[in-house]
Amino acid sequence: MIQRFSDLFPLWALLFSGLALWFPGFFAAGAPTIIPLLGVVMFCMGVTLGPEDFRRVAKMPGVVALGLALQYGAMPFFGWLIARVMDFPPEVAAGIIIVGACPGGTASNVVTYLAKGHLALSITLTLCSTLLAAALTPTLIWVYAGAWIDVPVAAMTWSVFKIVLIPVALGVAVNTIWKNRVTRALHVFPAVSVAAIVVIIAIILGLNAESIGKSGGAVAVAVIIHNVLGLAAGYWLSWALGSFWALAADTATRRTLAIEVGMQNSGLGVALALKYFGAAAALPGAIFSIWHNLSGAFLASYWSRNG
Repeated sequence: MIQRFSDLFPLWALLFSGLALWFPGFFAAGAPTIIPLLGVVMFCMGVTLGPEDFRRVAKMPGVVALGLALQYGAMPFFGWLIARVMDFPPEVAAGIIIVGACPGGTASNVVTYLAKGHLALSITLTLCSTLLAAALTPTLIWVYAGAWIDVPVAAMTWSVFKIVLIPVALGVAVNTIWKNRVTRALHVFPAVSVAAIVVIIAIILGLNAESIGKSGGAVAVAVIIHNVLGLAAGYWLSWALGSFWALAADTATRRTLAIEVGMQNSGLGVALALKYFGAAAALPGAIFSIWHNLSGAFLASYWSRNG
């Protein structure tokens, strides 16, 4: 039952998005809970990790480096390029770039598993990109969005540290100390994460209900293009570079890199955008949260049927 709830994440996201647009004031009132809710999501991620996950990094340094280079190289650039071409207002442009500068999302691990990808690599890349987020995410936002808005890099770095690294570290500690108890309850944590992300999406859409009618369609198009470019870059660039990284030429690994690069931790992007740049900047992250799970589910279904 709990697993079924997690599997239906796109449905819950769409349902609560509709409710948020129907009753925007009710959900907008929950804005102060976004950062604590994201902390819960990151804690749940940490609880699923143990020392063996960290040891995987040493076993696949080349492909991990490739995945991280694509994650933090391609996605922020694509976000900047889309924002320039579509000529969005500064806050919306910053929001698209923020999503691109975020680490990989935890949902990518589930999608990789369903798509018959390289699950250990997926977990490793999500972990590594998350640990690097405190340094890279604020810096990349400043590099790409600094021309549009003032980016408080130091304050944002501290925020990412508090929102991401501390909850993840606490989760890992809990898993390490009480591993037997945690193992019996592992199926609960993805459901908790799904519930928290769904509420975050609804809150952001409630805050942006008025502006969605004006620019929501264009932002949705930008988000879809951004996600598709990330998926394509992860898959085809890893194929192109297969002669340099033998593992990257493997089909399962190419699928994994596509999913890891294309699926972002948009919840973090929403929290940072809302805290530092306003509700309009958080809209791309909210839409991305819905869309990348739909595209991920489609890809997983297609790849699982095609070996």
